[in-house]
Amino acid sequence: MTLALKTTDLARTFDIGKRLFGPPRAQVHAVHPVSLDVQQGETLGIVGESGCGKSTLARMLVGLLPPTSGSIEIEGRALDRADPAAFGRLIQYVFQDPVSSLNPRKTIRQIMEAPLRQLHGLKGRALDDRIAELFDAVNLRPEFLSRYPHEFSGGQAQRIGIARALAASPRILILDEPVSALDVSVQAQVLNLLADLKSRLGLTYLFISHDLAVVEAVSDRIAVLYFGSVVETGPAESLFAAPRHPYTKLLAESAPVVGRPLGGAQSGELPDPLNPPPGCAFAGRCPRASDLCRSEVPHLRAVEGDQFAACHHPITD
Repeated sequence: MTLALKTTDLARTFDIGKRLFGPPRAQVHAVHPVSLDVQQGETLGIVGESGCGKSTLARMLVGLLPPTSGSIEIEGRALDRADPAAFGRLIQYVFQDPVSSLNPRKTIRQIMEAPLRQLHGLKGRALDDRIAELFDAVNLRPEFLSRYPHEFSGGQAQRIGIARALAASPRILILDEPVSALDVSVQAQVLNLLADLKSRLGLTYLFISHDLAVVEAVSDRIAVLYFGSVVETGPAESLFAAPRHPYTKLLAESAPVVGRPLGGAQSGELPDPLNPPPGCAFAGRCPRASDLCRSEVPHLRAVEGDQFAACHHPITD
């Protein structure tokens, strides 16, 4: 298979307490060096608790945040941010809050026209035809084009956001919690639409969410993030059924299931990013932690089959 996206040691650090002269008072490592390979036509799910670095990683991938270090390649070519148009034609972003991601002062037609004019130079009849084609692809009526974003429901606004992303004719879509703000019935409609578009257009997805059931249903593979690091990767059908990292097991057991008491609440919170612990960041919450875990950072290694875990004492039974 062709490699669609590759990150090599991609990291992002934020300065805290900047001063006019001299170094900042502190630094927060929002994303530790992350290396990922995504095959063409694949859906890679990215999961983790709030604050684990999912959205920061997504924003680096689409150029909204420059990485502190590391590199991004699409189809074997290093991304050059000197040409925003070339960048935008390769990878696009679908935002979590569909209504607030659309400019409230512009009509939907104006919103749709911008990427088509700027990235592809379309105008006149060709522009109108392309907009009509995109609206048909996401099952929206042409009369919506004269309206403003606040006139739409969340599901309709998300379809508009997807159409706007598709206007660039990208190879890859970054889907950052694309259904978390929608009602459950509308979530199913949007997920079915995304699956249909992926099949018809040959798209590659990075699907970021905290909803494990949704991620498991739509993903081919899953990467689990904790405290800015990838702690486990593996096929979707096996990762939550037989997790190898204790944090993945905690996530799976904490997900609400009808008829089962909620679990995981007793397992604490993320470490302080201004005072990160030595060794494994999960050691303070892990029932399998040893002195080695509290002193040495684990690295991703094969545990069983296609599952990889960054753990000194992975679950193997």
